Amino acid sequence: MKKVSIIGGTGSIGTQTLDVIAANPEQFQLVSFAFGKNIDVAVPWLNRLRPMLVSVMDEVTRRQLQKLLDYRPTILTGDQGLIDVATMEEADIVITAVVGAVGLRPTLAAIEAGKTIGLANKETLVTAGHLVMKKAREKGVAILPVDSEHAAIFQCLNGERREDVRQIILTASGGSFRDMTRDQLADVTVEQALNHPNWSMGAKITIDSATMMNKGFEVIEAHWLFDVAYEEIDVVIHRESIIHSMVEFNDGAVMAQLGMPDMREPIQYALTYPSRLEIKGGERLNLKEIGRLNFAEASFERYPLLRLAFEAGSAGGSMPSVLNAANEQAVARFLKGEISFLEIEVSVEAALQAHELINDPSLDQILEADRWARAFVASLSLAN
Repeated sequence: MKKVSIIGGTGSIGTQTLDVIAANPEQFQLVSFAFGKNIDVAVPWLNRLRPMLVSVMDEVTRRQLQKLLDYRPTILTGDQGLIDVATMEEADIVITAVVGAVGLRPTLAAIEAGKTIGLANKETLVTAGHLVMKKAREKGVAILPVDSEHAAIFQCLNGERREDVRQIILTASGGSFRDMTRDQLADVTVEQALNHPNWSMGAKITIDSATMMNKGFEVIEAHWLFDVAYEEIDVVIHRESIIHSMVEFNDGAVMAQLGMPDMREPIQYALTYPSRLEIKGGERLNLKEIGRLNFAEASFERYPLLRLAFEAGSAGGSMPSVLNAANEQAVARFLKGEISFLEIEVSVEAALQAHELINDPSLDQILEADRWARAFVASLSLAN
């Protein structure tokens, strides 16, 4: 039986990981679990799966949780609680599903403790890929991608030689506004932006999909996960989200991984790797019913944040940290109605232009760049 820890357990990836664990009780056991404040989601799962170590954001949430559980786990709080959950001795694999740079320290701590990482936290590699992959190599720790795109690439590369790879092709749905012109985007609402055509995700990731920032982060992740240059990464719009990504080889062959847009598939693959387990529930892919698959260019003119991600990734150093933090703050401002949809990209570009690059930053410098970028974007005065 594989013992699992989850950080970010009440978000979209976290709850779908819980679905997989609950559907396969003979295969998986949840031993530790961290979340922020979403008690309504957490309590039913905790009472059902009964991990003995739990971490929450603060003392108020801890006291509320104690009253609602029908068993008595150890309940921790704050950043140290996240780290303790991620490094629990009994755990075999840690699913890092927390959103934001807060996932960086616990992920590094889990690697230091020798835990296999099921990586769903984009910010870990976006902001500190050089530190994370170096530490993983030193500790002999496997980083198993949970994102559907990187899980697809990982599977396409199984058994292949790195020197035979010509390029990685990431597919993108195009998000909520893929059929709109730039002019039409000026007045879109938060509600419209949260209506993703294919996937069910959290609010922040759904907005990132609409701006293609999500795909930009995946470009940077792919660079670190698969040791490819940015010139060897391409992005194409694929409306149906059936081909999750592709790898082109030097001989012209293109290998693709297909499946329904259901995150439980890549989550389960990370949990069972290198084996495969019968998936329980969900719809299976039927290409005869789908009929056709469509592809289009992911234009930098249409999606400026995708361009900025390539530029920040290529610049390296502290630039991806600023990219991530500035975007996170800008998306938060959009969700609050403080700025317009198109002002998300304006905010991010302004932060990148104002930042002074730090080469090969330490963890403290990364976190400082993160703090600087958030403060910069929060203070921007934009005409909404």
